This record gives sequence, C-alpha cells and structure tokens, in this order.
Amino acid sequence: MAELSELERVRLQKLEDLRKAGMQAYPHRATRTHTTSQAIEAFEAAPKGEEVKVAAVGRLRSVRKMGKSTFAHIEDEHGKLQIYLRLDDLGEERLKLFNEAFDLGDFVQAEGTMMRTRAGEITLQVTEYSMLAKAITPLPTPKEEIVDGKPVVHHAFRDPEARYRQRYVDLAVNEDVREVFRARARVVHALREFLDERGFLEVETPVLQPIYGGAAARPFITHHNQLHQDLYLRISFELYLKRLLVGNLERVYEIGRDFRNEGVSYKHNPEFTQVEFYIAYADYNQVMELTEQMVSFAAEQAVGSSKIEYQGHSIDLTPPWNRIQLQQALLEFADVDIGEHPNAESLRELILARDHEPKAGATRGQLIESLLVNYVEPRLIQPTFIYDYPRDISPLAKSKTDDPNTVERFEGFVAGFEICNAFTELNDPLDQEQRFLEMGREYEADDEERHPMDEDYLRAMRYGMPPCGGFGMGVDRLVMLLTDQPNIREVLLYPHLRSRD
Repeated sequence: MAELSELERVRLQKLEDLRKAGMQAYPHRATRTHTTSQAIEAFEAAPKGEEVKVAAVGRLRSVRKMGKSTFAHIEDEHGKLQIYLRLDDLGEERLKLFNEAFDLGDFVQAEGTMMRTRAGEITLQVTEYSMLAKAITPLPTPKEEIVDGKPVVHHAFRDPEARYRQRYVDLAVNEDVREVFRARARVVHALREFLDERGFLEVETPVLQPIYGGAAARPFITHHNQLHQDLYLRISFELYLKRLLVGNLERVYEIGRDFRNEGVSYKHNPEFTQVEFYIAYADYNQVMELTEQMVSFAAEQAVGSSKIEYQGHSIDLTPPWNRIQLQQALLEFADVDIGEHPNAESLRELILARDHEPKAGATRGQLIESLLVNYVEPRLIQPTFIYDYPRDISPLAKSKTDDPNTVERFEGFVAGFEICNAFTELNDPLDQEQRFLEMGREYEADDEERHPMDEDYLRAMRYGMPPCGGFGMGVDRLVMLLTDQPNIREVLLYPHLRSRD
C-alpha cells in the first residue's frame, strides 16, 4: 500500500473501531427501498399521519452533531436526503459509534421513518444504520475565503490534470461533471432513436482490421501472435459498412470507437466515439437534410432545446443550416479564388505569401484544405455545410458530373470547428481502384491522406454497390457543443494523458 497520510491513518483506525464494535465496514449486501428522491416523493404523497418506512443508501456528505442528536445528509445519484439520528432512538453506544467512526465520504445505509423537521426539511428519522463502504481517503472539500468582506467558495478538485487522472474523484465531488456525462448518454440514445425510427439497422464491424481505411489518419498497429499477422485498430467504420450495402442492407449505422494515431488537442483524442451511417439510393443532399435533423433532435433530447449557448455564442441548430460551396467560402472568408490557382505550385506561393508554411509536398487539395482550416473554419459559428471538395483529398467520394476534379462531399461546422463529414459515395469499382493507385503515387507512404489498396473492398464493389450517401460524426465533439465544454477531455470519462514519468 502507498504511504498513507495522517488523515488516512486516522480513518484506518476508525475502520478497526467499527470492526471491534461488530459492524462490517464492507458488507456483502445493502438494503434499499427508496432512492433519496423517491423517499421524499413518497412522504409528500402519503396521507397526513401515515408512516412512510424507508431504507436509503448513499455517500455521507455532511454531519452536524448536536449533543443528543446528529443531523447528516446522504447523497445518491438521484439527490440528497437529510437523516436524523437521536439518542432516544439509537441509544448512547450506537449514536457515539456513528459520531466517532463515520466520516464524510463513507457510503452508509439508514433505515427509519420519514418526517418533516421544524425547519421544514423532509428528513429520515433513523432507527437503524450501517456502514456500506468505509472511505479511507477523504474526498476534496470546497474551500471558503473572504474576499472584499464576502465569502467566496472555491470548488473542490478543479485542477484539470488531477480531474482527468482521477475522474472517479471528479465525479464524486462535482455534480456539474456528472451532468455532462448524463447528457452524453442522452445524446447517444437520441442518435440511436433518430436512426432506428428511420429504418436504419445498427450493426457492429471489426475493430481489428487487416487493412485500415475510410479516413485520412495514421493507424495504431498491433500484432496477432498466433496468426503472425499485423493488424490495425480501425480509423473508421466506412469500408466495412459499405460492404453491407452490397449485401442488400439499405440503411446501416454504427456507434463505436475509432482509433487514430494523431496529435492530442482540445478537439482530438486518439480514442474517440463516432457515429457513421450509410443509406442506399441517396446522395449528399439528402444526407445534409438527415444531418441537420439528427443534430437538432439530439440537442432537444439531450439539453431540451435546439438553441444552445457555446462559449459565449448563441447557436441555433434548427434546420435548415447554412450551405456554402467550398470555392465560394474561400472567396468570402479567405479572399482566395481557387479557380485562379489550378495547381499546387500556384497555391503554395499564395499561402507562403500569407506567412503560412504548408506541408512539404502537399497536393493542391491539401493546400485548399489548409486554407479552409485556417481562414474559414474558425468563422463558422452558426451551423454551416461547406460542400464540393477537391477529389485528391476525398478518394471515396463520387465526382461531380460536370467537374471530375471536385467531389460531392460536405463537412458540417458549428462553433468554429468541424463536427461531421459526408459524401455521395463512390460506387464505381474501376474508378475506386484508380483512386487508390493515384494516391499510392501521389502520397508518401507515411502520409495520413494515403489510403492503402483494399482488394477485398474492391471485390465487394465489383458485385455491385447501389448509389448511396454516407456520413460520419464525432460524438465527443457533438457532446462538447451541447454541454458547452471547451475541451474534448471534459466529455471523455478517461481521456488519454501523457505518462507522469
């Protein structure tokens, strides 16, 4: 065991005192008839004078000792309940044991009858209690100081690094953090409900893949010892989901984890949750409509409104969203007409003149994307679809009928960052094979944009893939948006962190 603090040693002694008194500190079972909120509701609903018997459990949050009686509060996931322990009900020995051996943070069970105190608070008058789990390490507590003659309360456990490393403590002491993750659960539930109601089938595809693909990202590599085979943690569900359309499943989706071996930032984590769907006989225009409807629905279900506040901005997610063609957006926000720059050399010169250093060997599409990221994306506060992207950074999207170098692709932006990406999917196996070959020639082997040749995916396409639209969205970013969190780590229970060493 790690070296204990003085407070921890004191609590260990109290644990021994409980055992000597014949009380288990970590019993096998608990008895609970009501949650804290149910206990209060039951008392309020009962006819006057009728006894309401309750067994409640929770973490001990406050204790006030008053001679022959003690008031305390226990907290469970549903709320807080005051408990009242009297000498006349428990006897001197039992009241003393509670006062001397129970600490804030302990999980306790209290049984008795509901009542209302003279101060009007609904309370459980305790006739029996027990310890459920003795807390050896005390939880952080808020600190109060006087500033300009007024009391100021500093929240407990607010250091971000400590909170992320010890999320269990963060959740235990910060109700607002617990609510973020309740909202996250409501978001995921809403996405499922939206898609299920529209006839989509939820499926599961491999996390370990022999060939990675479906996105522009560097994969994590692992190894299967028995098969003597390198495998990749998936970076996307896309290629496996589209195989299902070949198999006559017309509407499919998956919500799950993707893994990308890339940098960590306020909007990136190596392990993240994504929702992807694919719909046969649809194009990117229909997918745009589904996207704005789905995000608005998720907002209403998760936070009660499609009108939200994010980092000082009032944002309306109600459809329809703004739609701007990429070329027009760059002209409007970056004062660049990409039509006047038909090759990478010309665009590189322009970007260098603006004091940006583009990636060495970047293609024209990558340079256009850098202009979008630097000049357009930060200014898209209200929900906006930017559409029609360069072909060379969109190898899985179908080209426009009147422009083979531009594809039917859109990205959705809100609050200055991208939340989703979608295409009219390429379903021509010969064109797809040519795209893979081109990327093999145009990109370095370690370039994140490079998609390896997936022969089985091409084989599936040759059986016939219906025209279709596809969509992917980072669930974590959506939760950030809906809960007004500035950093993706705030919406991940266990974000990736550097080693302390």
